[in-house]
Amino acid sequence: METRQQGLLDPEPVTEVDEEMVSDVDLNNTLTDEEREEILSELTKLEEDISTLRQVLASKEKHHSELKAKLGITPLIELKQNFNRSWYDMQTSTAYKKTSETLSTAGQKTSAAFTTLGTAISRKFGDMRNSPSFKSFEEKVECTVSNIKTKVGSQGGGGSFEEVLSSAAHASAQETPSNNMSESSDHERTC
Repeated sequence: METRQQGLLDPEPVTEVDEEMVSDVDLNNTLTDEEREEILSELTKLEEDISTLRQVLASKEKHHSELKAKLGITPLIELKQNFNRSWYDMQTSTAYKKTSETLSTAGQKTSAAFTTLGTAISRKFGDMRNSPSFKSFEEKVECTVSNIKTKVGSQGGGGSFEEVLSSAAHASAQETPSNNMSESSDHERTC
């Protein structure tokens, strides 16, 4: 049978190769006995070299550890040094510098925005506090507190705090804004 590689646009299917033909090919027959012996010898030498190098490496690693121990370099100190070196490398990288600059700029802009917002809110509260309706509300609260203090002090324990608070709120609600300022003894205002 004929074997042909089919392209992407080739309309004919690929023909299969007979299994008998594939099994007839022996890859080991391509080497002569001398070549095979030479390759095995070289492989053995390489394995011995690898073993020797492993022993040398183990000896050098042991000597390395002993020298570090004499210098007082513990694994923890070494880890710390590696971390510090990595941290320094990261901080000096271009990406870190760009990110740091971007975050710094964003932080400054955010801070400026909050400052502006705080100023605006303070200004609004100042405007609101100076408004006539807030002044009226403030006066009513002051009168209510004054009335409560007066009634609690004058009753001499004759009523509970809830009763005094209720009567002060009732008295405060009945008054009109035109007569919320009147004179009383001991500089107390009644509302």
